[in-house]
Amino acid sequence: SVMSPVRPPRRSSSSSSAGRKPLTVVARESGETDAVKETGTKETKRERRLTRRISLEPKKVEDDEFIGFATLPDQVHRKAVKRGFEFSFMVVGETGLGKSTLINSLFLTDLYKDRKFPNHILDNAEQTVDIERKQLEIEEKGVKVRLSVVDTPGFSEALNGEKSWQPIIDYVDRQFEQYYQAESGVNRKNIQDSRVHCCLYFISPYGHGLKPIDVFMMKKLHHKVNIIPLIAKSDTLTPKERSHLKNKVMEQIEENHINIYKFPECDSDEDEEFKQQDRELKSAIPFAVVGSNTVVEVAGKKVRGRMYQWGIVEVENPAHCDFVKLRQMLISTHMQDLKDITSDIHYENYRAEHLAEQMKQSTRERMKLKRESMLNPGKMEDTDNLIAQKDAEIQRMQEMLAKMQAQLQTNPRTPVNGT
Repeated sequence: SVMSPVRPPRRSSSSSSAGRKPLTVVARESGETDAVKETGTKETKRERRLTRRISLEPKKVEDDEFIGFATLPDQVHRKAVKRGFEFSFMVVGETGLGKSTLINSLFLTDLYKDRKFPNHILDNAEQTVDIERKQLEIEEKGVKVRLSVVDTPGFSEALNGEKSWQPIIDYVDRQFEQYYQAESGVNRKNIQDSRVHCCLYFISPYGHGLKPIDVFMMKKLHHKVNIIPLIAKSDTLTPKERSHLKNKVMEQIEENHINIYKFPECDSDEDEEFKQQDRELKSAIPFAVVGSNTVVEVAGKKVRGRMYQWGIVEVENPAHCDFVKLRQMLISTHMQDLKDITSDIHYENYRAEHLAEQMKQSTRERMKLKRESMLNPGKMEDTDNLIAQKDAEIQRMQEMLAKMQAQLQTNPRTPVNGT
């Protein structure tokens, strides 16, 4: 007789799970139920492909694992520090308002010790407003800043017509043009940025606010550079007079639609201390400043200040003037924002104007070609080709200009009254 095969006894679930290899879930397409296969068994190419697809899904990196991109900020920091930083600002105001003294006080240096024989850039052959550009390199805790200070000696109400302001406007535009040419060139690796990132505009403390020349000059500059208004020699004013003059200047700025530098809004996640600091800086505009490189002794402590019969004005005492707030804003907290606004708004405005002028020139050349075509029928074919090239060039510039204008309009920092 034929004996039936003996089946091996069934193992309990506990014993089978102990000796079984780990399980791998293989995904199925078309809504099929997931199949469970033992690891090590032969899989089809399709199953291996799907298994790899699952393994490539993003996963949370545990604390003891890291890929490396968390060091990107350190890489950017090292590169920026190695390259160094550039910052350029202009000082504008009447003669005798202490512009040079304030600049020396800000950077603890003497930029104008050779003022009688300045190494300056003369922007006008006539004796009008000379443009002096001083450069120095400041290093602090391994961070280097190449600083350019553009002074405008000779600017005052006594100068009439374009002689008083045109050299200043020309200088700002020329820096934009130089940067534009360098940016459009082949070698753009080491572009020197000499664009004016801000203008410290000095206001006389002796009048009743802005003079007509101040309003005119600020409106000429406000769509080209960040204007920071300062009340010069504020130690000549009582606290009440200083407060009144500040309010008067801000009223005139608003009435005349002058766009001075506006502080960016604080992010919601900033700490309360930073927000309070930002509020204090905003409320201090226009900064009432005092400059001095003279060291005097107050209560056994040596400070920079001015000594009078009635007492001592300390330059770095926030209760006496806004010098510390100006230095903090200009150097410690808002230098990069001033550079960003210069690049994203003022320079883009210049590029848009430059492109619009190129379009006008191309249109004039096209009209000239059209007239020549009508006068010389024999050369019509060649002229038509040139006209077609001009049309394509004009179309390309129109598209670029429209894109630039759209970007400027969507930028929340773009001034509304920027003309």
